[in-house]
Amino acid sequence: MTFELATAGHATLPALYTAAEVAALLRCLESAPAAGPNFRRSQDVFAIRHLLGEVPALWPLLATSALRGLLHELLPAGCHLTKAIYFDKPAGSNWLVAWHQDLMINVDRRAADLPGFGPWTAKAGWVAVQPPVEVLENTVTIRLHLDDCDATNGALKVVPGSHLGGVAPAETIAARTASATVCTVPAGGAMLMKPLLHASNRSTSSRPRRVIHLEFSAAELPSGLAWRERREIV
Repeated sequence: MTFELATAGHATLPALYTAAEVAALLRCLESAPAAGPNFRRSQDVFAIRHLLGEVPALWPLLATSALRGLLHELLPAGCHLTKAIYFDKPAGSNWLVAWHQDLMINVDRRAADLPGFGPWTAKAGWVAVQPPVEVLENTVTIRLHLDDCDATNGALKVVPGSHLGGVAPAETIAARTASATVCTVPAGGAMLMKPLLHASNRSTSSRPRRVIHLEFSAAELPSGLAWRERREIV
């Protein structure tokens, strides 16, 4: 698993959570409030950013021994959670995601004169920055699927190995997507990925695609800068 993630930039675990654990997660999400600046709702998508801040009851359900064991395997020196988002792509959603890399991290403030950090963005009270490559290389994303997911309901397409070249210049992306593969994941399974090129199509299915997106890092930020959503893994 660790070797596959390091070389291809992605891997799939078909059963990280049981059916009962997935049902409990869905009940918790469905009981959460659905309004506020961190909630986005439209005909094609429902999303919650700063997920564990908005729905704190989720973390005890997510932090199973299976997740902790996986994190110890992937980041044996220890890690912390840095970002959590919920994505609900309803049946027949017309929402697609263009090819991109996840390069920005959420931080608590804008700090001046930090070598290697930038560009910076600020939106709706949130500050984000692109960190040095070393920080990105120490980041692992775990996407927990709460529904069976395939190409018809928005499974991610990825370009294997594209995380190895650092930040991909925009003008080179189109030429690299010919080798893309679709990451099919069953409910309760997880897709693991490094910051590689990925995208997703519009849904043509009657099934939803509900995903909890978690990012973990073993990297520490310079003094004066902190991860906005940092949560220790103990």
